[in-house]
Amino acid sequence: MTLSQLQSLARREPLTMLTCYDASFAAMMARANIDALLVGDSLGMVVQGHPTTLPVSLQDMIYHTACVARGAPERFILADLPFGSYQASPGQALESSAALMAAGAHMVKLEGGEPMLETVSFLSRRGIPVCAHVGLTPQSVHALGGYKMQGKNVGDAERILNDAVSLESAGAGMIVLEAIPAKLAARISETLTIPTIGIGAGAECDGQVLVLYDMLGIYWGKPPGFVRNFMKDGVTGIEMALRNFVEDVKARRFPGPEHAY
Repeated sequence: MTLSQLQSLARREPLTMLTCYDASFAAMMARANIDALLVGDSLGMVVQGHPTTLPVSLQDMIYHTACVARGAPERFILADLPFGSYQASPGQALESSAALMAAGAHMVKLEGGEPMLETVSFLSRRGIPVCAHVGLTPQSVHALGGYKMQGKNVGDAERILNDAVSLESAGAGMIVLEAIPAKLAARISETLTIPTIGIGAGAECDGQVLVLYDMLGIYWGKPPGFVRNFMKDGVTGIEMALRNFVEDVKARRFPGPEHAY
């Protein structure tokens, strides 16, 4: 699977994406035909036990990316650039991205809007495919005042839309929309030509992503409202849950209205 194939597929049917951190789950996701695997810095919370993603290091991401790549060499793999590994300069972002690509990633993901335009352009012009990420950006949790929906008022919604348009123009090949109103996500998806991947952003995105542990019902405390536990309702195993996720996203049964803002 290549980025151009993913982009072409997104014009025909919704894309499926899940976070993945190791070879065993990667192989299982490949058997379940998950379109893309995201080595997310969410591993800092669900694997390492931190309260945020901020402590995750570049070396952590390189290690887990290599694990996933060994488990699913035929799948499209994205890897998060962790906090502090790309914000200083485009040059720093290139060095970090090159390390993740060498570990097996086919695309890197970074968070942020207008301040990241130069970096996205710099990377894409040097052959590094970039997935952007707007809305709720977990690496900015302290600046945002917590994990909460973004784009609620007109000004914020316009800023997120403008950021998305600018990121595509800068060279982003895909964009994650997290925790924004479904109507705003639909508007962004209609405006852009690159695939939009929603998480808590309604059903009108070009694809859906969830944290693996969340969709398997493995979480501390109360899960986000946009999460569905795919291990319920007579599911007999993890691979069946993964296949149900694929089927429900492709059929646009997930997310439902109860999983959107």
